[in-house]
Amino acid sequence: MPSLLKSLFTALALALACSAPANAQWKPSKPIRIVVPFTPGGGTDQQARRIAVALAEALGVPVIVDNKPGAGTLVGTREVAKAAPDGSTLLYTVAAMTQMPHLYATPPYDLFKDFTPITPGSMGGTVLVARQDAPFSTVREMVDYAKRNPGKLNVASYGIGTTGHLNIEFLKRVAGIDVTHIPYPGPAQANQDLYAGRIDMFFDGPTTASASSKSGRTKLIAAATEKRIPSLPDLQTFHEAGLDFGIDGWIAFFGPGGMRPEIVATLHKEIARIVNTPEFRKFIFESGLDYGGMTPADFTTKVRSDYERWGRVIREAAVKLD
Repeated sequence: MPSLLKSLFTALALALACSAPANAQWKPSKPIRIVVPFTPGGGTDQQARRIAVALAEALGVPVIVDNKPGAGTLVGTREVAKAAPDGSTLLYTVAAMTQMPHLYATPPYDLFKDFTPITPGSMGGTVLVARQDAPFSTVREMVDYAKRNPGKLNVASYGIGTTGHLNIEFLKRVAGIDVTHIPYPGPAQANQDLYAGRIDMFFDGPTTASASSKSGRTKLIAAATEKRIPSLPDLQTFHEAGLDFGIDGWIAFFGPGGMRPEIVATLHKEIARIVNTPEFRKFIFESGLDYGGMTPADFTTKVRSDYERWGRVIREAAVKLD
């Protein structure tokens, strides 16, 4: 019996030792830099700075936000890919990260080798809005009109290869409609022409979409998300309207490829706690988004699913940036 107990104890100790790295608490020994591949002041930057303050307090080291815009997020993104995977350099970026490798003949990075998914800070998506006098007000009416008038509906985006453009290509395939894509330099110009009635539709952010609708300049057609947007609870989704069209975007943390499990686990634990506080949730909901905190395993699955879906859309639409 003593021998059996000793063997069981040894086996238990070995099992615990093997699982320890994933459950261990990582203690950073130097400052953490969060690279945001956008200019200061935008939504991604604002989220990163709020999280950075709380993360510094939780981990006991300085956490700074380093804005590295350029080349459609590639400048900052590739800088993180080359960093040491010791937890001192993180990336806070948007879901377009899963689209970029498909848009270039030579992919700018390997999403699954160069990066370690950690967790989203927030989740969300866009809203399909239409000019106020459009001859439709629902998804079904829009699809029926588009089918009766192939190529006549103009749908704006803020540039070739942007998420707005790819949303249009995805919608065309799911709904079986032919619409004309009109690229703009940015959302401000697209909205101006939408208000003036020079274009018919646009995938806009929830906050600006809600504001333009309340002012009577546009009307909301549907939320392009898996579930209803918290700030627009009365707006149905495309799924609810009968179309298999739901795009849950995210703004999320990644590390360089090859980060140790205990670093990922600690960062996820603290970030998930921060984004689930009442203060952060209020800030996120007011931005038309939902809070994040998904586990690294679930988020990795989400990243791979998004990567595969956008790859199909981009190949079928033959969209390229070079």
